[in-house]
Amino acid sequence: MALIYIVEDDLNIREIEAFALKNSGYHIQDFECAKDFYAAMREKLPDLVVLDVMLPDEDGLSIVKAIRSNPESRKLPIIMVTAKTTELDKVKGLDQGADDYLTKPFGVMELVSRVKALLRRCGGKAEEKVYSLKGISLDNEKHAVFVEGRQIELTFKEFKLLQLLLQNAGIVTSREMIMERVWGTDFEGESRTLDMHIKTLRQKLGEQGTMIRTIRNVGYMIE
Repeated sequence: MALIYIVEDDLNIREIEAFALKNSGYHIQDFECAKDFYAAMREKLPDLVVLDVMLPDEDGLSIVKAIRSNPESRKLPIIMVTAKTTELDKVKGLDQGADDYLTKPFGVMELVSRVKALLRRCGGKAEEKVYSLKGISLDNEKHAVFVEGRQIELTFKEFKLLQLLLQNAGIVTSREMIMERVWGTDFEGESRTLDMHIKTLRQKLGEQGTMIRTIRNVGYMIE
């Protein structure tokens, strides 16, 4: 899944943004100042940045300008977030190179929707063709799963469930996210269906099935 950097000095807002995007399946790193954000950018470029305009050490507009002036990051999708509401402020942000603009206060669903739309518009990160982890190999193009080189037969839902877990290897995937991504619903009454699919998936994976861990009251992870 896409990696998103959140740059926001308000801890409460930053935590809300991070929680909403994590629950939508994105990998998140968050920063309270420009200095830490720049350090992370030197290590790895994200797929999208959610950037507050008012930061303690540097104005968000100048950060956008710096991102756009760097050949390696000039096409990086940016959503600016600010408490300012005048049209001129929005124009300044867009003129500097921001791709979209959110004005505080905003709903988390709007944030998630804007992120999804911008990633689609900019191409996002292509889905990997093959996911591999400790003897398990999932081939998206062939829609096939192999364990220690031996192909195993999975139902469509089992395949999508394993794919989601492998996409988020080492990270807890909530029950709500799994239900929404695999079954297209967050109806809690269907959670028994998830438990049964996890059980059969573990059985079909054999010894590798023990890699799927139950995180009590949260969800599942593979590691």
